[in-house]
Amino acid sequence: MNLDFKRIELFAVTIYSLSSLALSIILAPLISIFLITDLETIDKILISDYRYTAQVSSAFSITLEASVIATTILLLIGIPLGYLLSKFEFRGKEIIEAIIDLPLLTPHIVAGIMILSAFGRRGIQGIFGFGGVEDSLTGIILVMMFVSLPIMVDTVKAGFNSIDIKYEYIARSLGANRFNVFKDITLPLAKNSILAGYILAWARGVSEVGALLIVAYYPKSINILIYEWFMVYGLKYAAALSAVLLSLFILIFGSIRVLAR
Repeated sequence: MNLDFKRIELFAVTIYSLSSLALSIILAPLISIFLITDLETIDKILISDYRYTAQVSSAFSITLEASVIATTILLLIGIPLGYLLSKFEFRGKEIIEAIIDLPLLTPHIVAGIMILSAFGRRGIQGIFGFGGVEDSLTGIILVMMFVSLPIMVDTVKAGFNSIDIKYEYIARSLGANRFNVFKDITLPLAKNSILAGYILAWARGVSEVGALLIVAYYPKSINILIYEWFMVYGLKYAAALSAVLLSLFILIFGSIRVLAR
């Protein structure tokens, strides 16, 4: 009995130790960026110096607008696609699932090149006489949609998969058609997964920078501005703006978790 207790203690210590190591990979950089950021620089870029505050305000506005539009469009097209992949069996389904997940494995620079090849002035769209998406809000939205679509679809699909199929069968046996079952039973039961998909897809879109460097350096989103400040001013100003962005993310995700609880 004593030996079993010691084994349990050892197991618990191992779990706590490895978990602490995993958390430190995130906490060490997070704490460090706040430690090297001084309040004077934050005041300068947010309040007192118009040269910086105007850039920050514009970049935040563009990022928020593009990310909300991109994620809302993904929500409208991701729910039907997630439902299709969850509830229907058809030839080539695995190929479609692999294509959907491809952006997760695609290097960010390559993703930008792919988008330009399809929608740029010198890409397929340009060949047919249409204007390109370079350096435009549309380009930012397309980049965010491309990198976020797998997260949206996979999360929504997982929510649909988690629903006990007997509820849908019972509704169908009582005379409900497929649309009413989807609207009144499936969709409400999957609402938490849909909300999670929206939040995670939004966060992934906001965090993108590599593809934006290729497709839409202008108008500057917040990540492009941080990159530019790092190249021009060095770590001091880039870290200050990064700390502001991280604080905003912590506030948003903390509030969401509190509300969800």
